[in-house]
Amino acid sequence: MPHAKAIILGPTPPPYGGVAVFVSALYRSARSRGVKLWTFSDEQTKDDRVRYLKPFRLELLPSLIRDAFKARVIDNSYFAIEYPHKIFVPLWILGNLLLRFEWVKVFLDGSLPFRYPGFGRIQRLLFHSAIKSVTEFVVVNEELKLWLLNEIGVRQNVTIIPCLLPMSATLDTSLPEHLDRAIARHAKQVCSIGIFIPAYGFKEAAEAVARIRAESGDDIGLILIDGAYNNDDSYRRQVLEGRDWITVMTKLPRPLVLQVLKRSNVFVRPFGLESYGISRVEALWCGVPVVATRAGETRGMFLYDYGDQNGLIRQMKAALLNSNQQEILHWSAVFQKEAEENLRDLIKMIGIEV
Repeated sequence: MPHAKAIILGPTPPPYGGVAVFVSALYRSARSRGVKLWTFSDEQTKDDRVRYLKPFRLELLPSLIRDAFKARVIDNSYFAIEYPHKIFVPLWILGNLLLRFEWVKVFLDGSLPFRYPGFGRIQRLLFHSAIKSVTEFVVVNEELKLWLLNEIGVRQNVTIIPCLLPMSATLDTSLPEHLDRAIARHAKQVCSIGIFIPAYGFKEAAEAVARIRAESGDDIGLILIDGAYNNDDSYRRQVLEGRDWITVMTKLPRPLVLQVLKRSNVFVRPFGLESYGISRVEALWCGVPVVATRAGETRGMFLYDYGDQNGLIRQMKAALLNSNQQEILHWSAVFQKEAEENLRDLIKMIGIEV
């Protein structure tokens, strides 16, 4: 049955990241059906159905009181469960009790099962208190579902819906001249998306390109698209020092990201805790071969084990030599169909008419 009120909660670009891209796409598809959006973003656009919030600020309380009574809240944020906040969590649980809204928690963080054993006593108390208050869960893969059921012992319904949604941005956007020149200055370009912290593997990608350049003599550049929502300055220096063939592009709007992917020869995703991996599929949609760890979505990609630098180099060489466009086209069509199915499932889950 359609729900009287539905609210999507979560980040939207900028900055750009997988969760923000997902929330933005979901809201864009649901807005015409009366759904509201509560979001955290560095930019604000005029939309009477959008409320811009700052994480951990008390302004969330009047928003709850004004809109959330008996509503269905689709929560894609991270500070109630994935990174339990000592002030926000009790207030959110209290608001849930008083306003009787349905709390649908969408788990998009594949690192949570690995981080949870390191939670302190207070974090665990907040985490389990929040878990008990959730109405139902949506997860992006089977591993997260099994972890919630078997390790955490949740009793609520847990539904798997991958976070891949149909790509709305056009592939016909033109690149600004300075980006076009940056791409054209090397015969081939490898591209990676993430941020300058070790988990995202920019250093491994840079070292792999450096070795391939040295062994082959080929003019290969590396483009690092930096979401810039977190940064380790020391790590950044390690990645970039002495490598003038690396181009850093920061906080690119998504249409430009897709254009950079389209102009690249290989996309590399050396991230070991991928929950799904939207950027991997977007690269395939742009016609680019993908080299990635065996985590999250892996179909149609050149795979290696996380931490296996030789495996990464071997697969990058293979992708540079043979992009296998027929296979890319096949999997692009498969993912497009699945993205449309995911959107239908999410709209149904929100509780609004399709």
